[in-house]
Amino acid sequence: MTTTSDSFPRRHARTQRFTLGAPRAFTVAPDGSRVVFLRSASGTDRANALWVLDQEAGGERVAADPRALLGGAVERLSAEERARRERSREGGAGIVGYATDAAVELASFALSGRLFTAELRAGTARELPTPGPVIDPRPSPDGRQVAYVAQGALRVVGADGEDDRALASPEPATGPERVTYGLAEFVAAEEMGRSRGFWWAPESDRLLVARVDDAPVRRWWISDPAHPERDPQHVPYPAAGTANADVRLFVFALDGVRTEVVWDRTRFPYLAHVHWSAAGAPLLLVQARDQRSQLFLAVDPETGATRMVHADEDPTWLELFAGAPCWSPSGRLVRIADEGGARVLAVGERPLTGRQLHVRAVLDVGSDDVLVSASAGEGAADPETGEVHVYRVNELGVERVSQEPGVHSAVRAGGVTVLVSATLDRPGTRARVLRDAKPTVTVTSYAEDPGLSPRVTLTQGGARGIPCAVLMPTDYTGDTPLPVLMDPYGGPHGPRVVAAHNAHLTSQWFADQGFAVVVADGRGTPGRSPAWEKAVHHDLTVSLDDQIEALQDLAKNHPLDLSRVAIRGWSYGGWLAGLAVLRRPDVFHAGIAGAPVTDWRLYDTHYTERYLGDPAAHPESYAKSSLVTDDGLVSPAEPHRPLMIVHGLADDNVVVAHSLRLSSALLAAGRPHEVLPLSGVTHMTPQEQVAENLLLLQVDFLRRALDLT
Repeated sequence: MTTTSDSFPRRHARTQRFTLGAPRAFTVAPDGSRVVFLRSASGTDRANALWVLDQEAGGERVAADPRALLGGAVERLSAEERARRERSREGGAGIVGYATDAAVELASFALSGRLFTAELRAGTARELPTPGPVIDPRPSPDGRQVAYVAQGALRVVGADGEDDRALASPEPATGPERVTYGLAEFVAAEEMGRSRGFWWAPESDRLLVARVDDAPVRRWWISDPAHPERDPQHVPYPAAGTANADVRLFVFALDGVRTEVVWDRTRFPYLAHVHWSAAGAPLLLVQARDQRSQLFLAVDPETGATRMVHADEDPTWLELFAGAPCWSPSGRLVRIADEGGARVLAVGERPLTGRQLHVRAVLDVGSDDVLVSASAGEGAADPETGEVHVYRVNELGVERVSQEPGVHSAVRAGGVTVLVSATLDRPGTRARVLRDAKPTVTVTSYAEDPGLSPRVTLTQGGARGIPCAVLMPTDYTGDTPLPVLMDPYGGPHGPRVVAAHNAHLTSQWFADQGFAVVVADGRGTPGRSPAWEKAVHHDLTVSLDDQIEALQDLAKNHPLDLSRVAIRGWSYGGWLAGLAVLRRPDVFHAGIAGAPVTDWRLYDTHYTERYLGDPAAHPESYAKSSLVTDDGLVSPAEPHRPLMIVHGLADDNVVVAHSLRLSSALLAAGRPHEVLPLSGVTHMTPQEQVAENLLLLQVDFLRRALDLT
């Protein structure tokens, strides 16, 4: 099943959802003179180069070209680097990440497992001869040295390529397959938003280094049945209720002398966040296993002793946030907290925002203000459905930086802000450089125009005011009810109702196949209030209740044929699709479950226990929220509805055992279904033909299942 080369499915796949060629990963020099970023050469080119926008000389120039540096050789990735990219959902190639010194004069990056540096003023790049494969190289703040990880050891080399040495190496009895220095463990990278495992001191004389021992973690085998000659991968996977990796933290001087950082790791085993700046002592955020208590700790790097700066408790769970906690330049603690029913920014012990804003992340902390991203809170006069804005916050009040309706984020330094914006009426994202709040230049984007404009209405549905998007076929002019396709993610950390053009492209393509497409962000999805997010505690099935409430309410004002309703989704959305056809066949007549979690006992500790608790203590929560248990299907209702199950066999996040167990339980119950196994595919589907044909096969299934042929 193929399409023409210029069809939407093919172009959507080839351009990686029209993201290739767009500038990203911005860094602003502290004097505001340079903006560094990544970008590929076209909307179909996966290989990112490192670019510099020179504010003084004007214009953009390449600082490091991956093709030139590799001399045309094919890029090769180690298993560790492939795993890191899977955790970050990175589908690009070439230079996919970089780090700079404090002055943003020197950048370092890994390319094909080798270590490179780039002089950002001169625009020259060179390779440093080091052992490999190299992972996550980071220059010291003074730019004189580069730390990196290779074969489980943290190493340091001079920026001139001299004096390479191992600072911290796995013990001979363990080996790098069990103990690593300087890397994030699985749950930190997958669930906590911490992709790093080492941090330079601001004086460049020592580092904080995480030691991860995976020995306690249960091993799973992930094989590729299409290649029986290949050995399976033996991966540590901390499933709910089982042991996590043992994570410790050390201060390493550059001569190799180490001092362990001491805290109560038994009570607070999760190292969630680390911040080290010139404004204060190293700052840690450590969480209890049940994520209902956490400590903010300041570290004495000389002794390794810690002192408590702040403590939080919550009867449900404590959320983690990008950019926080950290120190302000004056040494005050900056954090995001749930207080008084709102998610607020606090500096010191004083909340600076209230119920009008729902703070999402700290973007920058200056001497006069804090730059944050936030959506409208429960106390806002306008819900601003799907919008996320950038705000300046200080003791005098709140000022919005982004003005047009849309989804915005920013980076800032030296009086210069890079504001990255997506809106409903403009494809892709636009990155504008602001100086003193006034636009000076727009960073060039090479992303392709999708050639498709979503016909989307952002609204609310049901008594709860559930955020919704409704998409109709482009050429629809009548009032004849259309078959409905629910297209949710519908769960934690995955908003789908957003005021951004490209977010609705696939939904619009499905709409143009003859469907009214409905996307609903029910309880559990982020961006509204702490209570909204935490309503799924111990019962994820409320996500399904909200999909139904939104659907039935929207049908009062939209031409929705409720006798022909299908649902599709991936990951949490795939679980939701399976749940819909199994539990509520009176509402849903067909479903497509992509990479679904079917038995929550098989998903990881940090995510699953946050919502459902310990499976030994709360087996009823796991059973109710799962599609299958050891006893088969959970609470299946009649009549049976058509279900397509799609899963990548190489998925190391939601392993294919989820879909295999669901299929076995359906077969045992005499329920026909379709299974589409994807050989060599992980939780992402970056392969062009796979991604393209997945869309076409889903439409074919929906037409058959709803008798639309």
